[in-house]
Amino acid sequence: MAEQKRDYYEVLGVSKSASDDEIKKAYRKLAKQYHPDMNPGDKTAETRFKEVNEAYEILSDKDKRARYDQFGHAGVDPNFNSGGFGGGFDGSMDFDLGDIFSSFFGGGGGTRARTGPQRGGDIRVQLTIDFEEAAFGCEKEITVGRTETCTDCGGTGCAKGTTAEVCPDCHGTGTVRTQRQTIMGTMMSTSPCSKCGGTGKIIHQPCPICRGTGSAKKQKKITVKVPAGIDDGQAISLRGQGNAGRSGGPAGDLVIVIALRRHPVFQREGSNVYCEQPVTFIQAALGAELEIPTIDGKVKYDLPEGTQTGTTFRLRGKGIPNINGRGRGDQYVTVVVEVPKNLNSEQKEALKRFGETLSPENHKKNKSFLDMFDKRKKKS
Repeated sequence: MAEQKRDYYEVLGVSKSASDDEIKKAYRKLAKQYHPDMNPGDKTAETRFKEVNEAYEILSDKDKRARYDQFGHAGVDPNFNSGGFGGGFDGSMDFDLGDIFSSFFGGGGGTRARTGPQRGGDIRVQLTIDFEEAAFGCEKEITVGRTETCTDCGGTGCAKGTTAEVCPDCHGTGTVRTQRQTIMGTMMSTSPCSKCGGTGKIIHQPCPICRGTGSAKKQKKITVKVPAGIDDGQAISLRGQGNAGRSGGPAGDLVIVIALRRHPVFQREGSNVYCEQPVTFIQAALGAELEIPTIDGKVKYDLPEGTQTGTTFRLRGKGIPNINGRGRGDQYVTVVVEVPKNLNSEQKEALKRFGETLSPENHKKNKSFLDMFDKRKKKS
């Protein structure tokens, strides 16, 4: 049975008819809210962050979302293609008629035999990287604990020089059929073979290394190539690097979810970068040549005279490289005028004299604001 989880739409706080943009917007808000860097040591926030990432991974993928909408969590379970749903991901379902009737009439729970090849489970890990590493790509080595085929027995589960016996009760099928008389007549039902546990074979001399399981838990170092432009919450899937399959089945995948460390200067929205640039009162009034930090290093920018706080300008092509390798985003810089503090008496007097030389034309916004207020007051 699939693990009980919250509905993915509920996790992101969106409706089932939500658009891709709505899902993406909700995810970014929640990922930022529960990011480990924002909540150091908060286990609840860490759990919610992982839950939000998992929900977004499914709902942002067209095929996975379709399967989830049709089958729920079972449709996106790693064992969906090898367990209860024999039809794979195309939406078809290969249920044994006996399984269906047995579930209605208490047969055997309808559990399918485990004699055929079974795909190994996926492994999900989180990889935290720096802002610049995500922007330009990098290589990271991670250590993953996974099940691998036992090298001593080759996955058979049998000690060297021995073989498994075909189960005499189910004849290797892993299931037994029983008849039952019901009000609808004689019904056939199938259930897992109790003698072999549904495997179809009996191991008399188990492998001493894996104890008959055919696999062993090992630590594996894996090099991960992180592509340039990857964003927080996006995932890299390494096919066949997950847990080993059973009975000759393929291994699962290793899914690496990316988490970005906060940058002290930059913020990111898609492929665009945002930052604030503090300037002095004098620089804003008279204009100045500024050195603006970018992910490529500092660049020069001519600030026009009379620039107001909150003014935003764009540096084309100074954002994040697009993950598809085509072009880059832009950098948006917002000017913040820093009003001087802790002035001495001489400085204050100099500012007063300077202020006396100014006319309303030097502060047009202030003048228009007062004029608007006076006109409204006269009308009332």
